[in-house]
Amino acid sequence: MTTARRVAFNLVTFIPGVGSLAPVQERLRRRSLGAVATISARYCYAVWMRHLAKAAAYDAGVDPRVVAELGPGASLGVGLAALLCGAERYYAFDVACHTVGAWNRTVFDDLVRMLEARTPIPDAAELPQVWPPLASYEFPHAVLTPDRLARSLAPERLERIRRSLADVDARASMIQYRAPWTDSGVIEDNAVDLVLSQAVFEHIDDLEGAYRTMRRWLRPGGLASHTIDFRSHDSSRLWDGHWGYSDLAWRIIRGRDVWSINREPCSTHRRLLAQNGMGIVAEELLRSRATLEQRRLAARFRTLTEEDRTVSSAYFLCIKQPTA
Repeated sequence: MTTARRVAFNLVTFIPGVGSLAPVQERLRRRSLGAVATISARYCYAVWMRHLAKAAAYDAGVDPRVVAELGPGASLGVGLAALLCGAERYYAFDVACHTVGAWNRTVFDDLVRMLEARTPIPDAAELPQVWPPLASYEFPHAVLTPDRLARSLAPERLERIRRSLADVDARASMIQYRAPWTDSGVIEDNAVDLVLSQAVFEHIDDLEGAYRTMRRWLRPGGLASHTIDFRSHDSSRLWDGHWGYSDLAWRIIRGRDVWSINREPCSTHRRLLAQNGMGIVAEELLRSRATLEQRRLAARFRTLTEEDRTVSSAYFLCIKQPTA
């Protein structure tokens, strides 16, 4: 949808009663689906392997037993890949419930075949939007050893994961799906070894609450692995055009979209990580030329640093530090 059409549609939704019409509700529902790419097993495989490979590259731990993902999107494929690589429990947290069972079963079967075949990691040529890049896209044999995969892909274990996938609400299930995830009781404190997300934090409005919650979930020494996309997400023809809209214009462009972006720059995430005791193990930045002139930035963004104006994506690998 072009920016002009998005604005026209959003203006209409502000008319009393229009937002409850079935066609409008359906379009808003489709917007809220988030990353429909997750219905592809190769995409999910590429995402999980990137987070696993980065943890290995920085000697940060490669065998998390409890994994939590923020914003899984239209399937649980990333978490299924984690389980198939040895994790014992996977928590999926989203703002709205929209994963589809049939897709999950298909993605699961495809992931099993890919791991059994030791499939190389899909690279930037195949999936150019998946970040960060890796030094090698070969299958990570040193991490996923024959013994490890023999255990994680054992027939009885695969059947246990399939049963869990069929009942994600069961207390004993290996898969716990929570939407919405903002309730304080969705998971016990200090229970998670790894929290990960792929292009999700730019969509969270309450960033301070999200980072606080993430710290509470993680055990001491637990890892956070996040890729964040700072581009305009089709709200402008310029990658950085979203920083040119006034708050009023942005409210109209955003409309009632629950999956819009928060427009926060890279420095905001660094600050919140530090405030919540998350030590940065690794930081990788993708830089793009600023296309929006300084004078055209909205008033609230005119103090952006040169770095903030040029970082279009970031990858953070962090560790939960002990409380002072």
